[in-house]
Amino acid sequence: MLKKIQRNFSNKARAKRAKLFVDMLKPKTHDKILDLGGGNGKHINGILGKESFEHVVIADILSNDLAYAEENFGYKTHQLTEDETLPFGDKQFDIIFCNSVLEHVTIPKEEIWNLKNTAEFKKRSFESQSKFANEIQRIGKRFFVQTPNKYFILESHTWLPGIIAFLPRPAQIAGIKFFNKFWPKKTTPDWNLLTYNDMQTIFPDCEIYREKSLGFTKSFIAIKKEDTI
Repeated sequence: MLKKIQRNFSNKARAKRAKLFVDMLKPKTHDKILDLGGGNGKHINGILGKESFEHVVIADILSNDLAYAEENFGYKTHQLTEDETLPFGDKQFDIIFCNSVLEHVTIPKEEIWNLKNTAEFKKRSFESQSKFANEIQRIGKRFFVQTPNKYFILESHTWLPGIIAFLPRPAQIAGIKFFNKFWPKKTTPDWNLLTYNDMQTIFPDCEIYREKSLGFTKSFIAIKKEDTI
């Protein structure tokens, strides 16, 4: 029951976000589009619809997802590593779409469960997120970068009250391990949620859009509608 409610909630939010993306960036079929962290390509395919977009690249870490995107949608793919430098040229893409990825650009995956120093995790994570944001601004002429709001009432990776995002890291890790045993939404504590001010800091020349849900700001979207450089 909880999964069904969450799925409906998520689908409605994604549909609204997709409309915003199209309205704001107005993608054309000849645009070079990068879905950064796009997984298996289903999401961007649903957004772009049935029109024949000529240049769509899905970049992600997971090879199985990329194979699916290539085989089922004909998209070009590029497998990423945790390297902070993205393997693309300056202003290579007309549009970058990046949905619910930025919060996961934190520390190496092998350290996720063992790093329990809260200040160190936050510092290193924000440094990585800042560099990732700089890379997006380097390679994209226009972009749409969404990430959950740290202060939303529900934490989206756990489906638990938002207070979990503010717990000291040892308590947060312990809580996630506990709920992973029986809770329908399982997660890994690799996320560092951002605030409006954080997004303004790492995307200084962009509009930061507040995505609303239930009367609260659910997420932030850094939007750049044209290349001003």
